[in-house]
Amino acid sequence: MLHSDEFAYEVKKKAISSAEEVDKKPVKIDNALVVMMAVEKSDEENPEATVKRTIEEVNKVANELKVQNVVCYPWVHLTSSPGRPDYALKVLREVEDGLNKTNKYKNVIRAPFGWYKGFMIKVKGHPLSELSREFTSSDDKPAALEIESAAIKAEDESSHEFFVYTSDGKRVPYKEFNFDKKSDLYTFFKYETEKRRSSDKPPEHVELMQRLELVDYEPASDAGNMRWYPKGWLMKRLIETHVTNTLVEKGAYCVETPIMYDFKHPALASYMNRFPARQYTVKSGTDQYFLRFAACFGQFMIASDATISYRQLPLKLFEMTHYSFRREQRGELAALRRLRTFSMPDQHTVVADMDMAKSEFREQYETCVQMMNDFELEYEAVFRFQTDFYETNKTWIHEMITLIKKPVMLELFDKRYAYFVSKFEFNIVDSQGKAAALSTVQIDVENAERFDITYFGEDGQKHQPLILHASMSGAVERVIYGILERNAIRIKKGEKSKFPFWLAPCQIRILPVTEKQLEYAVKLTDEILTSGIRAEIDDRGDRVGKMIRDAERNWSSYTLVIGDKEVESGEIQLKARDGTILNMNVSELVPFLLDKNGKYIKQKLPMSKFLSKRPIFFSSS
Repeated sequence: MLHSDEFAYEVKKKAISSAEEVDKKPVKIDNALVVMMAVEKSDEENPEATVKRTIEEVNKVANELKVQNVVCYPWVHLTSSPGRPDYALKVLREVEDGLNKTNKYKNVIRAPFGWYKGFMIKVKGHPLSELSREFTSSDDKPAALEIESAAIKAEDESSHEFFVYTSDGKRVPYKEFNFDKKSDLYTFFKYETEKRRSSDKPPEHVELMQRLELVDYEPASDAGNMRWYPKGWLMKRLIETHVTNTLVEKGAYCVETPIMYDFKHPALASYMNRFPARQYTVKSGTDQYFLRFAACFGQFMIASDATISYRQLPLKLFEMTHYSFRREQRGELAALRRLRTFSMPDQHTVVADMDMAKSEFREQYETCVQMMNDFELEYEAVFRFQTDFYETNKTWIHEMITLIKKPVMLELFDKRYAYFVSKFEFNIVDSQGKAAALSTVQIDVENAERFDITYFGEDGQKHQPLILHASMSGAVERVIYGILERNAIRIKKGEKSKFPFWLAPCQIRILPVTEKQLEYAVKLTDEILTSGIRAEIDDRGDRVGKMIRDAERNWSSYTLVIGDKEVESGEIQLKARDGTILNMNVSELVPFLLDKNGKYIKQKLPMSKFLSKRPIFFSSS
């Protein structure tokens, strides 16, 4: 703290990309207490205490010096352990506000944060003219200081209009649309517009995921982190590999990026302030990091460092992020619908201009439609556009919406509250009337500049591209959630539950009637397994009826009973999950199953083929 006869500063240029917007006029003030301050990492544990102690001490010194002017001047050089830029700025603002609220001062000036500045100071020559203070919060009870996302605040300030866009191209205000009150579209509109996210009971898929021994809660971990049993692991790998292979075939470049990032990195601090996610934080020595909530940062860094020509556009960077983290509020956690750790297929496409962006958006949208069909999922679609973007692209938008031949939600917002001007999502509506987004594609108009991503154009000069964010399937866990929830609805209606054949942990279960047929059944099972189809054999010696019921309970796609007649004649009766009986020769079985699996990938059975050798991973008792 410096008691000055004169103090002046002038803003020069940005020191960090997340620097606040300011008036660059020079500032000069006489007879002021200039408070040079730095917010340190330790202050992040209890910033409220730091703010309180700073205000108290400044007031005390200013009172002794009888000054009416105070300058709060951010000066990071006071410390070798600076805090996060977003925390530091919030602390500085709160100190400024707190000093103003005392009504003791003629002027409280806060110099701009995140800028290089030149300054001139003439300090008075008395014992109290140069003072130093350092505050810690060790004596105070820690209190959380929430960093409000600029995106959340801007979204609240934007005007949002909701419409139903029909398959014949009509745009109807949603309150005027004649919904079928039992339809998923009506339920989805209620969920989106009423914003009720918390649940007072477990979702229906919880009982299914546990009973089918796919996935379960992990009591030894943080809430929202799950344990995966072999059948669930199998389904996850199949989905991940299918999505990866699909995108590689469409020209994606596969990469892998870190799971943790430095809070102080200027581009990341700015990006986080535009993305309303809650972070996990970890410490490494004296440094603090956050766990990624998407693969955006890593892929943007790769694109920023790459030399890219217009000839290489569109450039698609893809990562199957097996670990992404969002510290959702405990009341919002809901098994596989909303977790804190999840696997997300993330693709970012660098494009030259808006025409290329729209072309890629359409292609990726069609890939998302394909994904929903691959998972055999019913979904509701929502398209979100900045209003002026919508008005200038109506034909392009109409062609995409009418492609899926059903009414969708259309949201228009007047002010851009996040980084995108165009976005769509496919949402699952579950048995509780909740919804969760799966596939999405977004046109990003901000982050190429924020992360200094450029490409060389035909003119040999650097140009700023646009970026598409896409997750063709959505989080892998949510895909399984969607499959289980839609089946829960089928079960309530008295319909048969089922997995898509290529995703079923058990594609066929062989049931030998007695031990006499076991050798034949084992040979047949091995032949099926060799082809890549997942087969298992019930060798536990139970009665046929009990074996059939157990196969039904475990959603086996096909069951095959093997008795003396089948062994002797080679003629078999294959029972499908829906009860259909297929008569064929045993030699036709493997070709039939391979044809049923079709274009989809195969994954070897990650457990014993013998049911008698499998442990019980979950028991409701």
